[in-house]
Amino acid sequence: LNSRDVPAQPVCQVLAAALLPVLLVAGYALYVRPDLGTDHFAWPMRPLINSMMLGATYLGGASFFVFVLLTRRWRHVRLGFLPISAFAATLGIATLIHWDAFAHERWAFWVWTFLYFVVPVLLPILWFRNNRLADGEAPIREGELSPFVRRAFGALGVVMTIAALLLFVVPDVMIATWPWALTPLTARVMAALFILPGLVGLAIAFDGSWASSRHLLTVQALTIALMLGAIVVARADLDWSTPASWIFVGGMSGILLLIGYTRLDMRTR
Repeated sequence: LNSRDVPAQPVCQVLAAALLPVLLVAGYALYVRPDLGTDHFAWPMRPLINSMMLGATYLGGASFFVFVLLTRRWRHVRLGFLPISAFAATLGIATLIHWDAFAHERWAFWVWTFLYFVVPVLLPILWFRNNRLADGEAPIREGELSPFVRRAFGALGVVMTIAALLLFVVPDVMIATWPWALTPLTARVMAALFILPGLVGLAIAFDGSWASSRHLLTVQALTIALMLGAIVVARADLDWSTPASWIFVGGMSGILLLIGYTRLDMRTR
């Protein structure tokens, strides 16, 4: 596959350095100390599993921006910018829809609001500018993912994107079948958590480049492992008598297996 090996613009490292501490603090507070989500987060987040799921996503996001800081190559991180922008935009729109549900007196709310109104605008601009610079460079050869892997990530992306749309557009329908308790607000937060890996899966399927995918797959694996850990810790929050709980755990585990298979496949080809 042809791609262009150019450095990411320095502003990408500046953004990563600015977002990284915010994501680490929020991830720690929501994942390691999820009890803080009730009294100190942008809104009172219950039950425990909701805090930990969002915290897992923040910690995974922090690992992505570590790669942005360390790799310095645009092609290694380019597929993550638009999915993260969609994640942030989903949360920004959810904030507007459920404005009254937020604790406006808390500083965490204003940090949340600033981030999710600014990031959805800033990241696409950086993506466009970096891609435009890359278009002027000579292409290089990269390893390609196998057709099976690309189809698998494409199917995964479609399923997760559809789930995200349903969670956002018809939250009441999804609340009735979800493995744990959701409100309309937390259902739309879950939509953001699903749109992110959904669009990543589609990006990997369409791009097919191992160099562009491998860091994202590491981020995905970390995030899903943390989510499975959250399910173990907050297992009492799930209704294990319904198929939805087992489907959720099985689906997350299946994604981890797919990522592991992809890495093994690329090593042996």
